[in-house]
Amino acid sequence: MSVRVYVPADTTALAVGAEEVALAIAAGAAARGVSIELVRNGSRGMFWLEPMVEVATPAGRVAYGPVDVADVPGLLDAGFLTGGDHPLALGPTEEIPFLRQQERLTFARVGVVDPLSLDDYAAHGGLVGLRAALAMSASGIVQAVTDSGLRGRGGAAFPAGIKWRTVLGAPGIEKYVVCNADEGDSGTFSDRMLLEGDPFCLIEGMVIAGLAVGASRGYVYLRSEYPRAWRVVNAALKRAREAGLLGDDVLGSGRAFDIEARLGGGAYICGEETAMLESIEGKRGQVRTKPPLPAVKGLFGKPTVINNLITLASVPVILAKGAAFYRDFGQGRSLGTLPFQLAGNVRRGGLVEKAFGLTLRALLEDFGGGTASGRPIRAVQVGGPLGAYVPPADFDLPLDYEAFAACGAMIGHGGVVVFDDTVDMARMARFAMEFCAEESCGKCTPCRIGSTRGMEVIDRIIAGDDRVANAALLQDLCSLMTDGSLCAMGGMTPFPVQSALRHFPADFGLDSGEAQ
Repeated sequence: MSVRVYVPADTTALAVGAEEVALAIAAGAAARGVSIELVRNGSRGMFWLEPMVEVATPAGRVAYGPVDVADVPGLLDAGFLTGGDHPLALGPTEEIPFLRQQERLTFARVGVVDPLSLDDYAAHGGLVGLRAALAMSASGIVQAVTDSGLRGRGGAAFPAGIKWRTVLGAPGIEKYVVCNADEGDSGTFSDRMLLEGDPFCLIEGMVIAGLAVGASRGYVYLRSEYPRAWRVVNAALKRAREAGLLGDDVLGSGRAFDIEARLGGGAYICGEETAMLESIEGKRGQVRTKPPLPAVKGLFGKPTVINNLITLASVPVILAKGAAFYRDFGQGRSLGTLPFQLAGNVRRGGLVEKAFGLTLRALLEDFGGGTASGRPIRAVQVGGPLGAYVPPADFDLPLDYEAFAACGAMIGHGGVVVFDDTVDMARMARFAMEFCAEESCGKCTPCRIGSTRGMEVIDRIIAGDDRVANAALLQDLCSLMTDGSLCAMGGMTPFPVQSALRHFPADFGLDSGEAQ
């Protein structure tokens, strides 16, 4: 019998040599006359161990990593194909502490299955939620999602059930489901990981959403910087159609739903839902004025459900195991789990799916292991390039939407970027304004002009030019951008700027009173 060997084909693993490792294992096993089945799975999300190779044994999967091509002969000599001991041996994969301490619901299959095998998907719990949904009424599906407490995982945290119910009740026979996979925030990669490691989970979630609101067509909007995810999702869509999961007769139900993938042109603003709709329609990615809301008048002027990829990928487990099961995770109004993504100057970078409520300190220390440089953490930016900088004094804050909002921060898409004590926070504040100036769609003046003026004011502060007066001017400018911008691009750019001023005034040459 052949031995099943797993070598990730995830973008992160490929970037550090996974393709070469897979070829070396295949060649080495053949030279020894050993038959192997090489499975190119997704990453488990422990990036510091990539490429991480797993071997299926009678006692379960055993991991080795990080594996270099030069390590392969020694691994084969040590009998790693039967779980043999070696300096790179990590033991049973599921017992690795970083993985064992998580609550993987949405990411339960990522790194476990062959991403393009529907049989593997079904064998690990896939399609159970869809089959349950096919036996329910549209309003029943919406009620289940509502009862689960699922909120938008893209950053806004709007209750998914309310959005779905609005589209269900909107008049019209033509409706759409749009998946926002334009994952442009710094330090985020959960969308990409799921697309590359378990694309059928997203497809199942979108079909369920279509059944819930009466839509027969969906779109996945993917950023151009994810070429491998683009190839994987299109291959998965093709196989889903061939298997009857998509098309005019979903799983023999007589219900129709199909999905088309669309590739963005690299504009950060197209992560904003209405700019994304403009892009899908073939127009320049610019923010629309609201109202009307997309749930009433969205894609091509029709009622449209727009959800982040992780939101839609969370739906199958809710339908499969019930709303009560899902809402038992988390706390307060922040229910379920979120895949937090650790990046930046961190020792153990990767993906951590946990229920809401753990502290930022636990995420940084227990999972992240502190900084890669070994120096103290000075600041953490949570929620992407427009997220606030959180100082060590607030690290015991629970990761909860309301708790973060109460202190002027946000969880966003779950990206967590770590900085050590060498960071210059005044220059990080300037970068926020520069980023906004570069990525603004240009439709509204506070964002388009305010970000440019913001760079100029911060430059004067850094240069020591009348710092107190310019700090006051910067605060006024931030208030104008927050209150006057058409969308969150300009409205949230002040978050990192004001948090840097508030928590790190010395970097601007100011004392705490002068920075307010």
